[in-house]
Amino acid sequence: MDLAILLDPFATISMPLSDWANDSMRWLTSNYRGIFQAIKAPVKWLLDLVEDGLRGAPQTVLLALAAAIVWQVVNRTTAILTLFAFAAIGIIGAWDAAMTSLAVLTTAVSISALVGLPLGILCSRVNWVWAIVRPVLDFMQTIPSFTYLVPVILLFGIGNVPGIIVTAFFATPPLVRLTNLGLREVRADLVEAANAFGASPLKRLWSIELPLARPTIMAGVNQTVMLSLAMSVIASMISVAGLGRLVLVGISQLDLARASVGGLGIVLLAVVFDRVTQGLGFTRRDRGNRGLWEQGPVGWLRTQVSNRQPLTNE
Repeated sequence: MDLAILLDPFATISMPLSDWANDSMRWLTSNYRGIFQAIKAPVKWLLDLVEDGLRGAPQTVLLALAAAIVWQVVNRTTAILTLFAFAAIGIIGAWDAAMTSLAVLTTAVSISALVGLPLGILCSRVNWVWAIVRPVLDFMQTIPSFTYLVPVILLFGIGNVPGIIVTAFFATPPLVRLTNLGLREVRADLVEAANAFGASPLKRLWSIELPLARPTIMAGVNQTVMLSLAMSVIASMISVAGLGRLVLVGISQLDLARASVGGLGIVLLAVVFDRVTQGLGFTRRDRGNRGLWEQGPVGWLRTQVSNRQPLTNE
């Protein structure tokens, strides 16, 4: 008997992990459902605000506004790319779905930034916090993405708002990691110089550390955006509208046309957001020794105003 147990120990030794998980979820839904429903309220308010603005605005205005913003943040070439990408989305008949996806994406990334940036800053300051958070991030980034859907459905239900929550939860880890990394890589001599001049910790963080760490932090934002777009198709399984649902319906019905439209729309949005988030990480040197407001439409207007010399009587 002892030899059998030694050779086949897992036949008699086991951990009731599934029972623990079910009991924990049952306890949460029974005692704290009101809290989880209250969490949905501000997320729904933000989503409705963004979605109503995107879907209610004239398409031409949105095209011009998107091109102007991208020109200001990145450059003229990327603005032209953005214009063609959004025009292509409208031409293939995916405009409304793309605006819904854009609203979901914007809301999810905003939540990820509100959570990820402060947590990354805290991790860079307190080593024991980073020691706790790091294995949690490892777990979050290695667990299959489909696994996120089950607890979200049980706690929040289905629809766009639970889809935003699961997307934000899935996409936050890279932002926390790269914010922590960027702040830890700031040159120690610059920090010491700021301390020598009597800068407060908050002033040092805002004026020195965050600007120097911005390229790394924006790389984290870039990864968060890309993961949010990748999650859009998976989140459509819990009734999240947008381009992801087009892909899901196309797969379930073997409708190549619909799946292609949704897939192409996601690709075009991904290309635009990839370029924009990269542009937000540019330093003054990357912009040719020009500040953000010294280029793009604002820079052009400033140049035109400065070139108008007032008439003087001689």
